[in-house]
Amino acid sequence: MPQGKNFYDVLGVQKNASDQEIKKAFRKLAQKYHPDAGGDEAKFKEISEAYETLSDPKKRKEYDQMLMFGGIPGAGGGGYAYSGGAGAGGWSDIFSSIFNGDGAFGSDWASNFGGMGGAGSRAANRPRKGSDLSLSVDVSAEDAFRGVTHKVTYRIPSTGEQQTITVSVPAGAVDGGKLRYKRRGEYGVNGGERGDLVVTTNVAEHPLFKRKGADVTMELPISVYEAALGCAVDVPTPGGATVRLKVPAGTQSGKTFRFKDMGAPDVKHRGRTGALLVKVAVQVPTSLSGDEKSALEKLRDADRRDYRADVNRYRAKM
Repeated sequence: MPQGKNFYDVLGVQKNASDQEIKKAFRKLAQKYHPDAGGDEAKFKEISEAYETLSDPKKRKEYDQMLMFGGIPGAGGGGYAYSGGAGAGGWSDIFSSIFNGDGAFGSDWASNFGGMGGAGSRAANRPRKGSDLSLSVDVSAEDAFRGVTHKVTYRIPSTGEQQTITVSVPAGAVDGGKLRYKRRGEYGVNGGERGDLVVTTNVAEHPLFKRKGADVTMELPISVYEAALGCAVDVPTPGGATVRLKVPAGTQSGKTFRFKDMGAPDVKHRGRTGALLVKVAVQVPTSLSGDEKSALEKLRDADRRDYRADVNRYRAKM
């Protein structure tokens, strides 16, 4: 950094600039000087260092304190430029603190601003990996079962550039699942590699099927007559096929039937498929014709089964 120049000068903002003004200034300069865009690598490092400090409230406060006392971290070839004195023992205490690795105004100072060209300075110049970026894609329930691709465009915060990637949503994708694309995130600093892009899948609910990982559940309504007499029902599967369910006579509401390998592909175990779980829900008519009512009354009166034996035994003990 040139002699007497501070981080505010580097970004071209006033010392009372807002966080938003600092961020805007950095983005504009980053687009201009980023090495991947043909810019000046040394200049990009300089503005990155300035932004790293001024975008952090704690670091910015400590930096402003140093400026207030006449010091400009980084001025004059990576050291500290001071003017005036700090009273008896003032500057000597600060220098001692720096050399001991505690920093001039706190334990983080030397590492944040480069110290006296020692370990802190070397740390500031180390390659640093860029941060991960995240986005989400909306997927229909049907596409989640069979897999789908989506082209998505996203923005790199440091440069503002738009990038496009084809996201391959695997068959069997679940709501909230995450896909990681290596080195498609934020750019690194000082030659560090790019961060990753993390894509979250938002899977819509299906009107019939529900998910439990790779297992798929559904509720199958049947009439009280079908439950009593038994029946056979053709049931759809998530894969688009049809299976026949044979419901035995006397089946109770809530009974669940399992079809192995008829659920969704298992994204955690390639080549495996979950089960289809069909839960029977017995439907009772809410209205009856005169003939239906008469027939059911005759059946009821002729029925000698005790359906509430356990309840009656308990009640008799009270």
